[in-house]
Amino acid sequence: VSTQSTGTCMDASIAIKPVFSRFQSTIITSGTLSPIDMYPRILDFRPVTTSSYSMTLARDCILPLIVSRGGDQVSISSRYETRDDIAVIRNYGNLLAEMAAVVPDGMVCFFTSYEYMDSVVSTWVNQGIMSNVQKHKLVFFETQNNAETNLALENYYRACDNGRGAVLLSVARGKVSEGIDFHGHYGRCVIMFGIPYVYTQSRVLRARLDYLREQYRIREQDFLTFDALRHASQCVGRVLRGKSDYGVMIFADKRYSRADKRSKIPRWIQDHLGDGVSSLATDEAVQMVKGFLRRMAQPFPQDAQIGLSMLTHDQVKKLEEKHEKEKEEKEGFSDEMSE
Repeated sequence: VSTQSTGTCMDASIAIKPVFSRFQSTIITSGTLSPIDMYPRILDFRPVTTSSYSMTLARDCILPLIVSRGGDQVSISSRYETRDDIAVIRNYGNLLAEMAAVVPDGMVCFFTSYEYMDSVVSTWVNQGIMSNVQKHKLVFFETQNNAETNLALENYYRACDNGRGAVLLSVARGKVSEGIDFHGHYGRCVIMFGIPYVYTQSRVLRARLDYLREQYRIREQDFLTFDALRHASQCVGRVLRGKSDYGVMIFADKRYSRADKRSKIPRWIQDHLGDGVSSLATDEAVQMVKGFLRRMAQPFPQDAQIGLSMLTHDQVKKLEEKHEKEKEEKEGFSDEMSE
């Protein structure tokens, strides 16, 4: 009989404390630190300053869309009460099939769990939707087996390179969502099917929620929503890996239209997520994607970014001079204080 036991840390601040104690100044930065005020509470520190920035772009190279209903006007959502609804699953499938028909090269889709992905794909096969998708692109799957997932990724890249195009069906919180980048033609569109809330009946999660509530007064629903939207943002952010890159981000769930959900999406995405694209039907989204891809297909010289999304040599020189001046003034002030 094994006597080995395992434990789970409930307090994330324990991991960051050695960093804070070792260094005088620490900068925490990421494209998905949103909402930013949650991190000081979870990590138990008082920030000197917090800032949230948008992206400086020479052209609107991202198109985030919230698709809240299908072409039949039936609302779509992965929430527990409707996730097994045949109409919802059919509308999700139609969204994928129609996007596969108009988006070139690679597409990545994320589901809320492996179980949900298996259930939805099985229904799509019975409804004939997978056959429609495969008319336009090859389809690959992320699994819980690393070797199988690596092979799927390898063949996905190959299909994108040879012009056949491919769809990769993946899972939020899985390997693909955490560490794989789909730059350039490997990711022209990403679809997030639903909101990836974590399984709330887990004993470990229940214990952590109780701890956060007692120690830091973080309400259960606030943390769960923060965690789910953070993972959703990580998923859709896979397609944009540089300022010359471009891609479509589709949030496929009516709940993303609500202000309490949209406000937790990173600012650089929110800036492009106006009211006109925050509650679309599938056919409306398809037309917007077509127009966006036509614009992105136009020649765009690298020089067009100079002075806008990229600094000129003169601008870099001025920043260096400003930094040196501030440094000298600070050192002079320190000398005066010491005297």
